[in-house]
Amino acid sequence: MSSISVASPVIEAADPVRPRLRLVPPLREFEGRSPSREVRVLIASGHSLLRAGYRALLESAEGISIAAEAATVEEAVSLAHWAEADVVLLEAGPADAIDSVRAIAGLPATRVIVLSGSEHADQAFAVLRAGASGFLLMDCAPDELVRAVHAVAGGEAALSPSVARRLIARFAAQPDRREARDGLEELTPREREVMALAARGLNNDEIGESLTVSSATAKTHLNRAMMKLRARDRAQLVAFAYESGLVASSRSALGAV
Repeated sequence: MSSISVASPVIEAADPVRPRLRLVPPLREFEGRSPSREVRVLIASGHSLLRAGYRALLESAEGISIAAEAATVEEAVSLAHWAEADVVLLEAGPADAIDSVRAIAGLPATRVIVLSGSEHADQAFAVLRAGASGFLLMDCAPDELVRAVHAVAGGEAALSPSVARRLIARFAAQPDRREARDGLEELTPREREVMALAARGLNNDEIGESLTVSSATAKTHLNRAMMKLRARDRAQLVAFAYESGLVASSRSALGAV
């Protein structure tokens, strides 16, 4: 899949060594889909056989329909502007994922799941910073992909467990981590705790069980954290948790993944 260049940066360099995350769009709410209709998915893959497989799987799943297909990232970006897809399933390599994710995630009612053949933590974090709402491995189970589509369409993040472990390991291993204060200090201790659990890949039910609170309470804390940090969705909240060092600093209290 070929690479593209889209001038829509989401990273602000606080220093030449470690870029700081700026959650975008800061003042625009996600429009989302009507809960009464199916999740419309745009499939983007350079392999026709894989596109056919994704289509067959998703069309057989309840509540999902296919809006369009694209053979290149350029086509995916173009189609995303008029196909009215809720979710773009983007199979992309390190060279072409970031710009295409930025372009598509900039649309007010579309979210992106990146499918990758590598569980490299740097690529996963880069696409999350660029605006992706999910990062899955191409060898994930079929039901995992279906759940991810529904979760992302509903405003949640989707991250393969092995990728989440690698992200935590990567940021925990950096000796010069410093905690970001651009909004994080406004969060309550419980909001930070819930945010860190979400970054580990836990859903609302699992967060509630871990903290002995209801799923609705966990969701309320997450929504408040997103509002305070001006995060577009849960995935941006997860990205901020890693960037700020919150996940690494909370690891001993939360337990190993």
